[in-house]
Amino acid sequence: MSSIAIVNGLKSKNILAIALSIALPTVVGSLALAAQDRYSLIIPDGLAWSEFRGYETWQDVAVSQTGTSLKVIVANDAMINAYKDGVPGNGKLFPDGSKVAKIEWSFKLNTVSPYFVNVPDTLKTVAFIEKDTRRFPNTHGWAYAQWAYDPATDTFKPSELNPSGTECGYACHTKVSAQDYIFTTYPKR
Repeated sequence: MSSIAIVNGLKSKNILAIALSIALPTVVGSLALAAQDRYSLIIPDGLAWSEFRGYETWQDVAVSQTGTSLKVIVANDAMINAYKDGVPGNGKLFPDGSKVAKIEWSFKLNTVSPYFVNVPDTLKTVAFIEKDTRRFPNTHGWAYAQWAYDPATDTFKPSELNPSGTECGYACHTKVSAQDYIFTTYPKR
C-alpha cells in the first residue's frame, strides 16, 4: 500500500470521526428537545394538561380496581375541602375550581409481599375533571379529559374515549347527577 493511500485513509477516518463528533450531540440534543412536553397538551375544544399542574402531589380521594387496572383518584385543595365539608352528601355542590385527576395503571402481583396484593405496573391513562360553571355551562360546570399513555414512545394523546371536547365523559357522569356528577366518594379515614 502506498503512503499516499495510507494518508488518504487516515484523513477519511479523521473526517468521519470529526463529522460524528459534531453530528452525534446534535442528534441526541434534537431527541431531547423532541421529548413531549405534556403541559402543552390540550384536548381540542377542552381541557389543557397545564390546568392540572402539580396534580402528582394532590391528596388522594380513593383508589379503585377494575378487572384490568388500578386507579388512584386525587383532588386539589378546593375539592378535598368540599369533600371534608360533606359534599355532595350534604346537598351542596362542589365549588368552581374543583379538580380531579385519575391515574390508571395495569397491575401486577407484588411477588415480595408476605400477603396477596396487586400493585401498579404500566401507566395506561391520566384523566382530568374540572368544575367551572361559567366556562362549561352545558355540563353543569364539569369538563372531562382523558389521555392515553404510550409507553413505547413515552407520550400521551387524547384517548379514543375522549378525542375532542370537554363534554366527553359528561354522558357517563349523568348517572351520578345527584352526587354533583362525581362517582368517587370520599371514604372514612
